[in-house]
Amino acid sequence: MRTPPLSTIYVQSKRIKVFVSVPATSANLGPGFDTLGLAIDLRNEIIIKPSQFLSMSTKGEGASNPKIKKNALFLSIFNENYTRLTQKEPLFRFEFNNNIPISRGLGSSSAVIVASLTAAYTAAGVKYNKREILNRALKYESHPDNITPAVMGGFNVACVEGDRVYSKKRRLPDTLKAVLVVPDKTISTAKSRTVLPKMYKKEETVYSLSRSSFMTALFMSESWELLRIASKDKLHQTRRMKMMPELFEVQKLALKHGALMSTLSGSGSTFFTMCYADDADKIADSLQKKFPQFRVFVSAFDNYGVISKS
Repeated sequence: MRTPPLSTIYVQSKRIKVFVSVPATSANLGPGFDTLGLAIDLRNEIIIKPSQFLSMSTKGEGASNPKIKKNALFLSIFNENYTRLTQKEPLFRFEFNNNIPISRGLGSSSAVIVASLTAAYTAAGVKYNKREILNRALKYESHPDNITPAVMGGFNVACVEGDRVYSKKRRLPDTLKAVLVVPDKTISTAKSRTVLPKMYKKEETVYSLSRSSFMTALFMSESWELLRIASKDKLHQTRRMKMMPELFEVQKLALKHGALMSTLSGSGSTFFTMCYADDADKIADSLQKKFPQFRVFVSAFDNYGVISKS
């Protein structure tokens, strides 16, 4: 297994107050609507230094977007929690290095929430456990499918009871890889939920519930060969994919070339494929040739979740 990722930038600078790194996530995984998710080794990093006034810089994803560059969500959550923990005014310089595509179904918003909470505790010098971070994240994101793997890493099944997330994690082996197809267009979560019906047929519900349960068992027992069956869904995936019909061909091509499973990542528009490491480049090459306008890349999975150092 890989060691926990720590930026070389952190090691080189003595002026850094806090370093936080948080992974991308893929949620739902087909039938696990709002309950299943896993972490991908594609990370946003935040470096926080003492300063006499607030300042920030942004590199990578969203760096040219004025709205993203303001990092309003991160700063709002950080300031709220740092002040709660210390009763002090937060005066820092924030340096964001974003590697998670924004508004593409890879948990960029959940990464911001988890990173800001972790950064606030670390900057305040207050010890925390990951369960505390996860439960506090519910205040800002009511669905646990992305925030749970962002905090915990690995594959997670989660549910909410009251104001707590209850979850179980399974580490993912190095023998598996993710192939990610990132379209040049977004599908907003809010808009994609409008295409879902207010009521479902009993047969649809049972179909997806059975496969979500089966998928959880397969991950926990590492029975990868049956994921193609378990990853089918009748609640949300097909309805959302119709908003970008090319995704049906992405899924078909990935499965044809040996994917273990291929599903819409979150609400999209990214399509997530899990495969054996030996098949990853072949699948990625076939998808890139078919869809040259999309970004296609191979990634390892992450088993660590959010990490911080001060």
